[in-house]
Amino acid sequence: MLVGRIRRLFGSAESAPRASDVPPAERGRVHDVPPIDIAPSDPILAYLQQTSGPVALDELQLDSAAVRELRKVGVKIVVPLISQGELIGLLNLGPRLSEQEYSSDDRQLLEKLASQAAPAVRVAQLVREQEAEVRARERMEQELRVAQLIQQQFLPKQVPSLEGWEIAAFYRAAQEVGGDFYDFINLPDGTIALVVGDVTGHGVPAALVMATTRSFIRAEAPRGGSPSEVLARANDFLHADIPENMFVTCLYAVLDPRNGRLRFANAGHDLPYVRTAQGLVELRATGMPLGLMSGIQYEESEFTLGLGDMMLLHSDGLAEAHGPDHEMFGFPRVKGIVASKANGEELIAELMRSLQRFTGAEWQQEDDITLVTVSRSASPAAVRLLGEFQVASEAGNERAVMERVAELVKPLGIDARKVERLKTAVSETAMNAIEHGNELRPERPVSVKVLTGDGKVRIAISDRGGGTEIPEAQTPDLEAKLAGLQKARGWGLFLIKNMVDDMRVTTDDVHHTVELVFDLAKKEAGRAATNER
Repeated sequence: MLVGRIRRLFGSAESAPRASDVPPAERGRVHDVPPIDIAPSDPILAYLQQTSGPVALDELQLDSAAVRELRKVGVKIVVPLISQGELIGLLNLGPRLSEQEYSSDDRQLLEKLASQAAPAVRVAQLVREQEAEVRARERMEQELRVAQLIQQQFLPKQVPSLEGWEIAAFYRAAQEVGGDFYDFINLPDGTIALVVGDVTGHGVPAALVMATTRSFIRAEAPRGGSPSEVLARANDFLHADIPENMFVTCLYAVLDPRNGRLRFANAGHDLPYVRTAQGLVELRATGMPLGLMSGIQYEESEFTLGLGDMMLLHSDGLAEAHGPDHEMFGFPRVKGIVASKANGEELIAELMRSLQRFTGAEWQQEDDITLVTVSRSASPAAVRLLGEFQVASEAGNERAVMERVAELVKPLGIDARKVERLKTAVSETAMNAIEHGNELRPERPVSVKVLTGDGKVRIAISDRGGGTEIPEAQTPDLEAKLAGLQKARGWGLFLIKNMVDDMRVTTDDVHHTVELVFDLAKKEAGRAATNER
């Protein structure tokens, strides 16, 4: 009966009049009505919200722009669709094809139809909203993955190895990846640049600005200039292109490891803390964040890190974390922990343990956390150069490097098994430098330096393949390689890393340097047992 009444109301393929029988003014009105945008403040909405059943527009006395538009396109009857007391849509009908007026039976049928259609329409709306939320969530998750990838690619893979110094670094991204970054840049005069920064905002935009800032500073630093000059150039570069309402805080310091001299400039970043024998010192230098306006001059300061001193560079993600009662972790608490006796990774671990106790297990990290510690040994290291030489980058010269290094360390009386490990590691490293770093070009020599001190032997092997990162050591997986999921590049580093007591890799714009460290006091039997486990 319902289907039959609808057919009589709207017409059907069998019963509808032929187009030629419909007056020209009436043709197409039912099917070609364009959508009408109704403003949220239009009085028709409040009226229909309180009305049940069909409403004849010709009988409606209401000052409404929507009513005028609906009349203009030929709508005669409006039926509100109400679901759970909420107006969710309108059913609009033009004149009947029979040219008769809508009867009371027609109106009852329309009211019944609207009562049945409204829940279905609401379900469809909820499904559409759900689909939109899913798509938005997928876009956010994809953006998060891209931002994380950008940050992973631009953070250092290794910390520098400096005789008489210990450097440690820690980075933890927030749930919404921000723009923290840190870097170590070897400079031509033997000094090293220490950089810590924080970009406002989160997600891909912050990650891209972070990558741009880090790349510019890394390119500018070796070209010379004081810390204040490097920051001034970075500021002018960023100001031209940085998105509106974004800026970068950045600390740029240059450390001379030979005497502990530290020159630094600060673009609005958190102050570094130095623990000395006399107490805690804040390193102050004023300057506006990068990118806010062009032509900024940055104050430059200097400090000398003495024997036993320890410096912490950090971002505000630690101090500005909030506990369950909305209290901030705070800079005074950070300074109190820095004033303890912990150094390096031990200090970083204590800072993070304190943060966890303060925030509780349910805490969601609000911002990126970056921590870099620079500690100077309490006593000067007695370092002795055993030898320094170069070889041409020709196939087979890795054996010459191995034999020369073995000869240089012979006076140290190293255990025979340790010597064999040393020779294997040196040969493999030299071969990588010759073949991959210098691409078998004889005019690009491989440089080798052998030092001893503090109960250790250090062999530094450098090539001229700088500007790209050395791939990280990866555990060989033959099945993955055969399946095309893993490349053999990096297997050599895995072998080397397992032959030495420590391996450190550094890269600048010119050189790759792999430093192999052997602990002369470590027993071979103990090491073998550890590897076996």
